Amino acid sequence: MFNCLTRVAAAGRFAIAISLITALSAPAAAADKVRAGTSGLALLWTFIDSGTKAGIWQKYGIEVERVALAGDAVMQQALTSGDLQFGFGSGPGMGYHSKGVPAIGVAAVAGPPYSFMITVVPNSPIRTVDDLKGRRIGVTTAGSMTQWLVRELSRQKGWGPNGIIDLPMGAPRTQLVAMKSGDLDGTVTTVETTATYEELNEARGVVELGELVKDFHTHVLFARTALIDKNPDLVTRFLKGWFATVAYMKANKAFAIKESAAAMKYSESAIAKAMDAQFAMLSDDGAWNPKAIDKISSSLVELGILEKEPPRDQLYTDRFVPVKP
Repeated sequence: MFNCLTRVAAAGRFAIAISLITALSAPAAAADKVRAGTSGLALLWTFIDSGTKAGIWQKYGIEVERVALAGDAVMQQALTSGDLQFGFGSGPGMGYHSKGVPAIGVAAVAGPPYSFMITVVPNSPIRTVDDLKGRRIGVTTAGSMTQWLVRELSRQKGWGPNGIIDLPMGAPRTQLVAMKSGDLDGTVTTVETTATYEELNEARGVVELGELVKDFHTHVLFARTALIDKNPDLVTRFLKGWFATVAYMKANKAFAIKESAAAMKYSESAIAKAMDAQFAMLSDDGAWNPKAIDKISSSLVELGILEKEPPRDQLYTDRFVPVKP
């Protein structure tokens, strides 16, 4: 009897051991691979890669490939073709859905444009906002958010939308060259770019545009409508991964500065000057600001993206927000 019980116990232990070996050797569920586009050069986009390094995307079963693109128009084209599942773009980029792009805003990424400044060369006579009247200010492209910011500043000063002359000039270095040659009086640049120019004594900042435009969504996260319909769980997990990354970066500022500086090849001191501006504008949960939506809707007409303001459900969906990682 004793031997029988011993054999039963041994068999039981053997079965448990086999079960454990099988469980340990079984392949883990494969992560969902997604391609996320980023519009233009911005410190914020480096957070995507930092989230991978910190193990955050993996927690939500996602492997992200970040695709850097020149601007909103190019990114919206990539969303249309299906080359991207997600895209990080500007608030005015929300107008492209009404023009047939099969992607829509799913979360507000950032509020007021604290990350943007008007920058001039060191010996420029421009010292304050009032000195900008009639000046030629470089923006990235026609119909861009940087163009709208210049026109909005001009309107707020009572000079009308064209009281400051905005000139589409492309990349930041191209604009810097144009400033040095006298073809431009100033440019709209990011805080980190301005800080880098200041360290090299190439330019200086005049005004942070976030102080002038309070109700706005500077950055928005877009998702393909087909993905929303067919795999809403992936959209939910992607949003949780992003906002968990934002929370991690805010809680680990030294890590955020080091990783962003390395990714952008900027000095850590320049990135440190810009990081607080990034944190100030970042949304913690993706919720939409109705006043910002109104501002963006009117900007779409002013920029010539749309002929009239669209219905709000053509700009965004609130199905996935607020997000709780």
